[in-house]
Amino acid sequence: MSHFDFSDLTPDTILNALEELGIWVSSGLLPLNSFENRVYQFLDDDRQRWVVKFYRPGRWSNEQIQEEHDFAAELAAAEVPVVAPAIHQGQSLHQSQGYRLALYRSVGGRPVEIANLDTLDTLGQYLGRLHQQGSAKAFRYREALDPEVLLANAVAAIGQCQHIPDYLRAPLDAILKPLVDATLQAFAKVQVPSLRLHGDCHAGNFLEGSQGLFVLDLDDARQGPAMQDLWMLLSGSRHEQESQLAVLVEAYEQFMDFDSRQLQLVAPLQALRQVQHLGWLALRWGDPAFPLAFPWFAEPRHWENQVLNFKESLAALNEPPLRLLTGF
Repeated sequence: MSHFDFSDLTPDTILNALEELGIWVSSGLLPLNSFENRVYQFLDDDRQRWVVKFYRPGRWSNEQIQEEHDFAAELAAAEVPVVAPAIHQGQSLHQSQGYRLALYRSVGGRPVEIANLDTLDTLGQYLGRLHQQGSAKAFRYREALDPEVLLANAVAAIGQCQHIPDYLRAPLDAILKPLVDATLQAFAKVQVPSLRLHGDCHAGNFLEGSQGLFVLDLDDARQGPAMQDLWMLLSGSRHEQESQLAVLVEAYEQFMDFDSRQLQLVAPLQALRQVQHLGWLALRWGDPAFPLAFPWFAEPRHWENQVLNFKESLAALNEPPLRLLTGF
């Protein structure tokens, strides 16, 4: 098994791992949407629905995964509606055949409509409660959101990518360096408290079911600024984002104070995410799931658009930060 490889994770490997835990599968294994890990839904022989998550080898240490689980359990105990790993045979983290895995009770539902302001109000309350608990203490093992480290790793992965057309390497380098420099300068200007975060609050990590909204997947939980868990819920024009942010923050402040300095972090966090995502695709391209899911990554047009997108991100860093509207 290579450092980040799932090639040995066959159906038999999965079934053997579950049987070692005393769980017998009575259905097929339904793959769920996950690229960083491998996640499957199934029924056991009592017709109970489960989800099993196999962690990507080499990405996190056992201590980091356990700290993720402990944070989820802490949030659930505080009645924050997160889907926490199940305690089975006295523990939440299990090992089998070189893989680490966790079990979850399956929660049915559909993706949320974050363009709906009522939904944003609910999500703002959830994040306020999550951050209230997250501010109680710091992570010991989970990584911090360190822009310098994250950008350096992403730039290194992009630099080694074989799919960048030769005619675009110079233009890409010419815009990537000033974008990284400007992003780091923007972060350096804003000093705000760090707290335990969800870390990856896009719409796909919330689920709406018969019992309401649930927060999913703390796999990217880390220390960082509160805005990291808010900005990904914004979309559309500048005015639309300001209106959405007003709803989010008003709901958020029912549980946590919002430091207005965080508004200056939206553009640099967006730029960081953009560079990180490109580096992530380059780093993971050897995983067979990635060429299937992202075939455009190897196309020249994608890289042409990427140069333009980086230019737009650099321009956004020079614009005034979003305003926090009142009266919502």
